[in-house]
Amino acid sequence: MRLPSGGRIDRSRPLAFTFDGRRYTGYAGDTLASALLANGVHLVGRSFKLHRPRGILAAGVEEPNALVGIDRGEGRYEPNQRATTVPLHDGLVSESQNRWPTLRADLGAATRLIAPMIPAGFYYKTFMWPRRAWKTLYEPAIRRMAGLGRAPSAPDADRYAQRWAHCELLIVGGGPAGLAAALAASGASAEGRRVMLCDLDEEFGGSLLSDPEARIDGRPAWAWIEAAVATLRRRPNVTLLPRTTAFAYGIDNLVSLAERLTDHLPPAQARGARERLWLVRAERVVLATGAIERPLVFRNNDRPGVMLAGAAVTYVRRYGVLPGQLAVVCTDHDGGYAPALALARAGMRVAAIVDPRERPDPALAEEARAVGIEVLAGARPADTRGRRRVRAVRVGERWIACDLLLMAGGWTPSLHLFSQSRGEVRWSQEAQCFLPGRSAQHATSVGAACGNFALDSCLDDGWTAGGGGEGRPTAATARAIATPPARTMDDLEGPAFVDFQNDVTAKDIRLAVREGFHSIEHIKRYTTTGMATDQGRTSSVNALAIASRALDRPVAEVGLTTFRSPYTPTGFGTLVGMARGRLFDPERRTPTHAWAAARGAVFEDVGQWKRARYFPQGAQSMRAAVDRECLAVRASAGVFDASTLGKIEVVGPDAAEFLNRLYVNTFSKLGVERCRYGVLCREDGFVYDDGVIGRLATDRFHVTTTTGGAARVLHLMEDYRQTEFPELEVWLTSTTEQWGVIAVNGPRARDILRLLVSGIDLDGEAFPHMSLRHGEVAGVPARVFRVSFTGELGFEVNVPSSRTGEVWEAVIAAAREFGAGPYGTETMHVLRAEKGYIIVGQDTDGTVTPEDVGLGWAIGKNKPDFVGRRSLLRPAMRAPARKQLVGLRSADDGTVLEEGAQIVDPAGDPARSIGHVTSAYWSANLGRPIALALVRGGRARIGTMLGVATRSRPIPVAVVEPVFLDQDGARLHG
Repeated sequence: MRLPSGGRIDRSRPLAFTFDGRRYTGYAGDTLASALLANGVHLVGRSFKLHRPRGILAAGVEEPNALVGIDRGEGRYEPNQRATTVPLHDGLVSESQNRWPTLRADLGAATRLIAPMIPAGFYYKTFMWPRRAWKTLYEPAIRRMAGLGRAPSAPDADRYAQRWAHCELLIVGGGPAGLAAALAASGASAEGRRVMLCDLDEEFGGSLLSDPEARIDGRPAWAWIEAAVATLRRRPNVTLLPRTTAFAYGIDNLVSLAERLTDHLPPAQARGARERLWLVRAERVVLATGAIERPLVFRNNDRPGVMLAGAAVTYVRRYGVLPGQLAVVCTDHDGGYAPALALARAGMRVAAIVDPRERPDPALAEEARAVGIEVLAGARPADTRGRRRVRAVRVGERWIACDLLLMAGGWTPSLHLFSQSRGEVRWSQEAQCFLPGRSAQHATSVGAACGNFALDSCLDDGWTAGGGGEGRPTAATARAIATPPARTMDDLEGPAFVDFQNDVTAKDIRLAVREGFHSIEHIKRYTTTGMATDQGRTSSVNALAIASRALDRPVAEVGLTTFRSPYTPTGFGTLVGMARGRLFDPERRTPTHAWAAARGAVFEDVGQWKRARYFPQGAQSMRAAVDRECLAVRASAGVFDASTLGKIEVVGPDAAEFLNRLYVNTFSKLGVERCRYGVLCREDGFVYDDGVIGRLATDRFHVTTTTGGAARVLHLMEDYRQTEFPELEVWLTSTTEQWGVIAVNGPRARDILRLLVSGIDLDGEAFPHMSLRHGEVAGVPARVFRVSFTGELGFEVNVPSSRTGEVWEAVIAAAREFGAGPYGTETMHVLRAEKGYIIVGQDTDGTVTPEDVGLGWAIGKNKPDFVGRRSLLRPAMRAPARKQLVGLRSADDGTVLEEGAQIVDPAGDPARSIGHVTSAYWSANLGRPIALALVRGGRARIGTMLGVATRSRPIPVAVVEPVFLDQDGARLHG
């Protein structure tokens, strides 16, 4: 079936490949689909639900049938690849899908016998009894019969790259409109304007690659493409990205691109990353995404050999392949005559053109008859026959022999990216298709994507969108292409397919309407039309036309379903990039990690950080090690690595006002070198984060956050800075990684630091609680905060991360002189719980206010506003029955309660939870277990008895104040 000459393939480079284990030959420049057609292979798969024989329908990403599995060796198997977009390379191994045992002899094809019993939505109504059989019987059976390929079993062995890019203009689509836009935008008057042009094909040119007879600027289209691409490559402000799909259009013109780097190469030559994800932020986007030809809906329109007319022309002109020997062309518009004439000139016999119009264009009809093509006016295809390939088409009562049936049902602009950008689509009665309407972002649709199908209009659209000016390319004005209405026959009761990929027929859509599904979104989900990888490319308008007739409503009122990303299936590897395995959630280590590991520390994961949980001595258990560390801190001192705390510098003349508006506290009156505990709420008034904030200067603050909240607090701050308070002069910088933090806590903390500090007076009056000073510790410049999370006299030494290790060792050496040493996170938890200090995310659950957890004192009473203030004023947020933080004391002084355990009131309903345990530990300093809990109306219950549910029996607990040790704070002030 290969023509002796022609096409854009390289006949000097033959390539061997296999399909279902059989060896074939193609050429460089082929796709798998064109190579299969060249070898006479038309049956390429079985349909999703009914296992009907399916062949190649299209020539691009709209292909719904020819889904194949590609095996690239070494466990690199990928299902559901469209054969029309798989570039041929030497040694390519491919296989058909959804068949058993073979493609030609598929036992699943027996489902045709029960096809009338399994219409759309049959599983909703059929498999209701017995109730428990769905998971055990029905679902496994259905999944074995239906499906789209087999999932790979081995981990993905390929590597993937990612990068950000910024440009003034991103052009999606490298056809005539896209190339014209790029030439105009990047010319001499561009003045440094960065232009990016991407196209999902192997080469630029779009529809021109299938139209060598077209002429632009007086020369053949292929020569114009070559010159245009060469010009763009010479321009330094242009980035050209072939084999690159724009698959997602986000907010603020953030467009995601998937660039295929090595799939076109044999595995032995594929070096480096397989694909690259581009995240492009563009000032403006030009969508030159083209249009997709519509199929026609008639009985048995899905047999192998039934193809879109434009696709057949593509195979002939671009790949030098005759997809058949005897063709019948079915069209209902003037544009369908050109493919018939082109195929006849290429040497294919065209038996007839079937046109339902009573009076087709006389000149076109005469031109067709002149080359021996019969024109059947006022007729339409009614049925086909043939087993594994179409053999004849019925027109009226007449059967016409053919091995290729071509459908030319008009064109549907590709609106997927425009829809993703939240642009509004509108129905054009004149164009008989949906077109781009109002843009929600700075985006422009051009060419066929906005209904201008003629070549000269495409060039004009693109040139204007690129900036216009001198030198606009021109083409001879061709006959205008008009898209006809999507016509459907009222008697389509047989298998007349609308969505080829999902086996959805016209009957299914009418059934959905009869069963009460009148919204097109509901019809889509009930019938599955326009779902899966097809996303309505070939089916949407035909489905709308059928639904419109069934509902007796205009197509414009029925509307269009929402297109979602990705535009074409995109591999998880491309999306994930390097973030997998150990890099999926990167492990972060503190500056003292190596020191702690060398001394036997046991680590735990806190967010992304590895933190020393406790330091066992010898064979000590965790309980024994933590008891020892807790006793040491209260008796002498302990040293703790707090480097993981989030740290943000808030700088600018309006820094204090900015913090005032965010935090519940007041910061405008905070003195320089003073600190304040800050509580941050969400708009709903619930606690979001907390931390100590120190004022370094009148215009500079050092803000600390929880370890897990560093990124989210910075993002929240940046969001408010840009969107709510843009008038404030303030800048935010994350400094979490810049500062290592060494906390020294305990009655001897001041004595330990005196051995190392210079430039700071550590006496209580000179350096009071909640203040900060600058000086040197162990010869290293430091910020020292007098704060505490243990309830003991405490200092937090902030030094550059690069020097934290040496300062840590100096502090540890000094601590040894006082019988002190390091302690870990588990000890920190016990010590803070003894003082009733909360941990956001553990003692809060996203539904508690500052007042609920005993932090009402922190709220600025005279502040006019802050984030969450209005919510906190609602009566329900101050109701006495809200969950409140309390302490629990178990009647069994040897049992540590289970965190998360539910709390019940024995005097009320014992099955109704009134709260839960948030923190529970053994306290060596108190000689008994302690616990914190959120309990409904908790403060009013202090002094009463409740029960904590366990698997065996409720444990009686007394509700007490949440501060278990040093309630007057004497230890804190040293």
